[in-house]
Amino acid sequence: MTDAPGPKGGFFFGSGVHFRRDQLGFYAACARDYGDFVQTTMGPYRIFLVYHPDVIDELLVARNRDFIKSRGVRLLRPVLGDGLLLSEGDTWLRQRRLVQPAFHRQRVAEYGGVMTAFAERRVAGWKDGDTIDVNAEMLELTRDIVAKTLFDADVSGDAHDASQAAEVLMRDFGKRLQGFTVLPYWVPTPRNLRSRRALRRLDTLVDRIIAARRASDEDRGDLLSILVHARDADDGTRMTARQVRDEVMTLFMAGHETTAVALSWTWYLLARHPEAEARLVEEVRDVLCGRAPSVDDLPKLRYAEMVVTESMRLYPPAYGLGRQAVRATELGGHPLRVNDIVIAPTCVVHRDPRWFDEPEAFRPERWDGDLARRLPRFAYFPFGGGPRQCIGNGFAQMEATLLLAAITQRFRLSLVAGQRITPTPYVTLRPEPGIRMRLARRKGERS
Repeated sequence: MTDAPGPKGGFFFGSGVHFRRDQLGFYAACARDYGDFVQTTMGPYRIFLVYHPDVIDELLVARNRDFIKSRGVRLLRPVLGDGLLLSEGDTWLRQRRLVQPAFHRQRVAEYGGVMTAFAERRVAGWKDGDTIDVNAEMLELTRDIVAKTLFDADVSGDAHDASQAAEVLMRDFGKRLQGFTVLPYWVPTPRNLRSRRALRRLDTLVDRIIAARRASDEDRGDLLSILVHARDADDGTRMTARQVRDEVMTLFMAGHETTAVALSWTWYLLARHPEAEARLVEEVRDVLCGRAPSVDDLPKLRYAEMVVTESMRLYPPAYGLGRQAVRATELGGHPLRVNDIVIAPTCVVHRDPRWFDEPEAFRPERWDGDLARRLPRFAYFPFGGGPRQCIGNGFAQMEATLLLAAITQRFRLSLVAGQRITPTPYVTLRPEPGIRMRLARRKGERS
């Protein structure tokens, strides 16, 4: 079979220049100009961009054993180690089995009270008329929640240091992902030195939490207790200290970044669509009657759930999924060689007019019916799919809905005029340089 169509790009770097300049625009242009299966090159690698749900299904499910996580994601290894996100094969399968009990539906439901309590604590510090960067606020809120619910640790005392360290590492990853050459962390460049200092600071926090738990040998029923006490069913061994650290770091970093970004874009979209915000406010008022939301309210907060679902359609935190072939295989009838890289750009597939009417429009009500059942399985996949689907998807969806309801009940958030907010691909699809919003306390709320 002949090569698939696609941009040829320049000598050696191939399409890397365009990709580096505007990654999201490159994904969209390739789909528009070349169709559902696009071939190009970047440096020494053949790159395939796939946009059809059936081919994505083949990539993530039917042929998932032919691939590992792509080179770009593996750049996170110095930070996340061999945790669930980056481990492969038998190592991944063992770790997944050990971690899975912490994310059973009943256990996740038990976290709901903590989520709303932390949301109430956060907005208690907000003042009518103030201006906030809602992305920074959501990052801090979800960071505190993931530390408390998954590790039973309150890191508010370390908030500033942890936030700064995580921010340095996330930005460094974004630059590495878009760079042509990636210098190892041991090379003493100014950026590498900053990243190494940030990683040491974050490691110190995580190591302290783990050491305290190991010393007490207390089983608190949270994720960290499960990691520390879990034994492999086959050989009875426990995780090493390094394995526990890698899982803790993975879930600490990934467990707050994605939900924070999803909520940030949700506030942005609601501020631009007052009719959707009005419907959300009405639902929250009718369901909650002024009290804090709970897990029991989730079935009745249907519009809030649809708002989150639609926000993640337009601005999926995981804007693209990458895999690298470990053996000769094929996708969509096209042959692939070892080391070929395949990318499924979620941000483009989610806006495909074949699957969504008015795909550029923010219409939460589109999900009020059987759309989710009618869609091809991978027309909407904000949490990935197949065996490597995000283990915390239920946690994240519940958290986003509860926080949206809790904050909507207390405050209205409106965009400060004159901003230019750009979706920027780092580890997640961040709004840059943040989203400045003005707070207005809801009528009847105490100041």
